[in-house]
Amino acid sequence: MKIVPLLALTALVAGCATVPPPDAPRFDHSLTARAQSERIKYVILHYTVSDLPRSINTLANGTQVSAHYLLTDTSPPFFYTLVDESRQANHAGYSNWKIYNQLNAASIGIEIVNPGFRETPQGRVYAPFQQAQIDQLIPLLKDIVKRHNIPFGNILGHNDIAPQRKQDPGPMFPWKQLADAGLIPWPEPSRVTARMAGFQEQLPEVSWFQRKLAEIGYAVPQNGELDQATRNVIAVFQTKYRPSLYDGTPDAETAAMMDVLTSPVPQLPPPAATLPVTPASPAQPDVPSESN
Repeated sequence: MKIVPLLALTALVAGCATVPPPDAPRFDHSLTARAQSERIKYVILHYTVSDLPRSINTLANGTQVSAHYLLTDTSPPFFYTLVDESRQANHAGYSNWKIYNQLNAASIGIEIVNPGFRETPQGRVYAPFQQAQIDQLIPLLKDIVKRHNIPFGNILGHNDIAPQRKQDPGPMFPWKQLADAGLIPWPEPSRVTARMAGFQEQLPEVSWFQRKLAEIGYAVPQNGELDQATRNVIAVFQTKYRPSLYDGTPDAETAAMMDVLTSPVPQLPPPAATLPVTPASPAQPDVPSESN
C-alpha cells in the first residue's frame, strides 16, 4: 500500500529536477529571420598524394588537417566519413574565392586517394583517377548540393581557391564529367570556337585576363603584368578546362573559354503570341432584289 505514495514522490522529485533555475536564459522559438542562408556554400575537392593507409593516418589521426569525406581507391571505392558536415574540417587552409576567404568555415572537403604526381626527366606526370571513384563521387556531390542548396558552380578544386600553392586535384581530374552531370558550368565548345577567331586576330591585354579570372572567382593580381602569380592562376584555369596544355600562357583559346564562362547565353525572346484566326464566312450568292 506504500508503493503508490513512493512512486508519486519519485515522480515529483524527477519533475522538480527538470525545472530550470529562475536565472536561466529564456527562449522564444516562434520567430525565424528571413535573412539567413546555409553555412555551407562550397565543396572543395582534393587528392591525397599518398596511399590509403597514409591518407587515413594523416586525415583521421593527425592534428593538422582533416576532411569531411575520404574516398578510397579500393575495389569498389567507398567513403570514410571523418568529420560530420555540421562541423568544420581543416582542409582548405589559406584560401580565397570571390568574396570569401578561409573557406574551411564555409565548405565541405572531400579527399580522394590518389598519388598525385611524380617528377620525371620529361617533367611532372600526374596519376589518373579511377572511374569507379568518380562514379561514387558524383552521387555524393549531387546529394550535398541538394541538401545544402549549394549554388551552381561552387564545387571547386583546392587549386582553384589556393592557386599559388596547390595543384590538386590536378589535370587528370575529370571535371567535364561533373559538368555533364549538371554540377559545374562548362564553356560550350561551339561558343568557344566562335570567339576564338577574334582573339586569334587580337589577343587581349594581360589586364583583361586578370579581370576575367577575378570575375570567375579567382584571387589574381590586377596589375596588368604577366607575373608568375598571374601565370599560376591562368595555369590552374587551364588545368580544369583545357588539361591538354596548362603552361599559364594567355592564348586565344584560353581567352575564348574565359569569355564564354563570364558571358551568359543570350536568351531569345519568346515567340509573339498569335491571335486565333477566325475563318472567313463563305461568300454568299447575289440575291435579286424584289423591288423595282
